[in-house]
Amino acid sequence: MSATKKIKTALVSVFHKDGLDELLAQLHANGVQFLSTGGTATFIESLGYPCQKVEEVTTYPSILGGRVKTLHPKVFGGILGRRELEGDREQMAQYEIPEIDLVIVDLYPFEQTVASGASKADIIEKIDIGGISLIRAGAKNFNDVVIVPSKAEYQMLLDIVKERGAQTELEEREAFATRAFGVSSHYDTAIHNWFAAQ
Repeated sequence: MSATKKIKTALVSVFHKDGLDELLAQLHANGVQFLSTGGTATFIESLGYPCQKVEEVTTYPSILGGRVKTLHPKVFGGILGRRELEGDREQMAQYEIPEIDLVIVDLYPFEQTVASGASKADIIEKIDIGGISLIRAGAKNFNDVVIVPSKAEYQMLLDIVKERGAQTELEEREAFATRAFGVSSHYDTAIHNWFAAQ
């Protein structure tokens, strides 16, 4: 199997929309299809790009006050499916799981919420579940998937797409995965520290 992977479908689900415009423009210009949730889907459509909503894929709406949006086998199967394994490909076809080649996600602002003096209940609601799971899934399957875990990585991907279109090399995907585990580690440490201080 080639170490070069083409990005065909991107799952985009971000809390902060700033700085995303140029990256989306370049991806769209290179034929990448967008899959998204809630406010991010509305944002993508406002830029004039077609966007499939995650609930159209999962057949479930966002539930429990937004706590559960992306946590579904059709989303995580699309990220974690190993393209080189015939068994995985067969199951993805059997259960109509779309291949997701790029995940652009960021996390609820937990540390900023704590710093703002918010209530305990508000702080707990800013513990991201779906986002952190998407980051870990995309990073784990770096063999096939590009994970962009925060806006700090937008420029990294933008430079690649501008240089050679919507395709990446294995070492680039592994570099994104390394950044992703750094983001998740920092986030979980901040949450642990807050709980420990209670």
